[in-house]
Amino acid sequence: MGGCRGGANPSPAQLPAQLEEKPFVVALDSAPTQLDPRLATDAYSERIGNLLFNSLIRIDQGKIVPDLAERWEIEGDTRYTFYLKPNVLFHDGHKLTADDVRYTYASIQDPALSSPRAKAFEKVQIETPDAATIRFILGKPSAPFLSQMTTGIVPRHLAEKDPAAFSAHPVGSGPFSFVRYESDSVVELHAFPGYSQGKPLAGVAPPAISRLLFRIIPDESTRLLELSKGNIDLLQNAFPPDSLLHLQKNPALKVQSALSTTYAYLGFNLTDPILKDGRVREAIGHAIDKESITKYIFRDLAAPANNILTDRHWAYTPTVSDAYDPKQASRLLDEAGYKPDRSGVRFRLIYKTSQNELGRRVAEVIQGQLADVGIAVTIRSYEWGTFFSDVKSGNFQLFSLQWVGINDPDIFYDLFHSQAIPPNGSNRVRFKNEKMDRLVEAGRVLGDPEKRKRVYKEVQEIFREERPYISLWHTKNVAVMKKEVTGYTLYENGDFYSLKDVTLNGIP
Repeated sequence: MGGCRGGANPSPAQLPAQLEEKPFVVALDSAPTQLDPRLATDAYSERIGNLLFNSLIRIDQGKIVPDLAERWEIEGDTRYTFYLKPNVLFHDGHKLTADDVRYTYASIQDPALSSPRAKAFEKVQIETPDAATIRFILGKPSAPFLSQMTTGIVPRHLAEKDPAAFSAHPVGSGPFSFVRYESDSVVELHAFPGYSQGKPLAGVAPPAISRLLFRIIPDESTRLLELSKGNIDLLQNAFPPDSLLHLQKNPALKVQSALSTTYAYLGFNLTDPILKDGRVREAIGHAIDKESITKYIFRDLAAPANNILTDRHWAYTPTVSDAYDPKQASRLLDEAGYKPDRSGVRFRLIYKTSQNELGRRVAEVIQGQLADVGIAVTIRSYEWGTFFSDVKSGNFQLFSLQWVGINDPDIFYDLFHSQAIPPNGSNRVRFKNEKMDRLVEAGRVLGDPEKRKRVYKEVQEIFREERPYISLWHTKNVAVMKKEVTGYTLYENGDFYSLKDVTLNGIP
């Protein structure tokens, strides 16, 4: 497992004076696996990475906004030219130029890196007319291309010279700089004094938080105890819904909530002899009572989902979800030839999940509901890195995960195109469907939103019919923080980016 583990930590004498200050503490329920933005795929890696690195553009509440790019031009659907803000510095003091941008994306294209983002940049030529200009020339139009320019820009002089050292100690140009990562324990960042977004005179000030600490606390009870003791300043989505009422009554805390694009699903290994049968997948969908789970486990902080996209998305097509119907599930399993044995068991499956306690509770409920229709499920929970590695390598039958930050419907390409099986993409369920391939290929080259919407209507219909996933729910984002915390914004995708704007205890 790569990324920022085992690197040499600076001695106290080498640390900036600001690191002696009390840190602002954010608790996480699992560890990031990779802070190199070209390789990161899990949510916490990307969220922390967004504080370390700037990208050409950002997605802010679903809208494309400038980041390193001051402006951009699009010519004929295939030429994208970005003009960089001046005087942006990396954390080591080197100036960020178009050559760093070119290197970042050229390395993503290089098979040696095995970047999961490589597919999006196939047959893309990259030019640097000058130190402040970067041009991408596409082999064919790509509707989602602009929204894909969110990868953090890495410094060529470090990442190319010594990839291992860069992975252990990532250097970006974002509001915070990397200090240390103690494996599965803590990630420490500090405010970057040179952070100005290219406007050194009337610029964006460095973060008010001098020292930012992400504490990795897998145990739910420990997180809540540390929060109640005042040892955690902010906790987002990493607490049991049952505890929300108690947290709201704590006079030292305040709660923020907002809609999210986070989508939870049950994934199938479609090469498995049992699960490759669509009748079995449909039966499992009918056997899961999503309404009860969202009401009693999530306390209505989630709503049953029938689609990857939320009903607020421009490309959303209403589809009928599998209604909770154990009798129909049993009929389908009978039809598929899986009759119950004397003990009532039709077949056995292994359900993999992380050690997240809410995830395990959900797994246990689903285990019981599947048992009601004769499916015996064994739950196996693993620490995050092992679990995620198994999912990417196809070492599973059933698993549950979430997708966060869904913006463009081109996500269907990454999730379900037959050429997007890891490491080339995120088709972890090994779905293969020629019509799906043709549609998602067409959807990404169409510029007309209405034509794209018609294509993705068919895509969503195939998704509904084939059930490579069982849609579970869309969750809300909920953050609990100390009363003194101001300036924190809840993003739809759960990003931590607004930590750069946070103040605590009257810090200006």
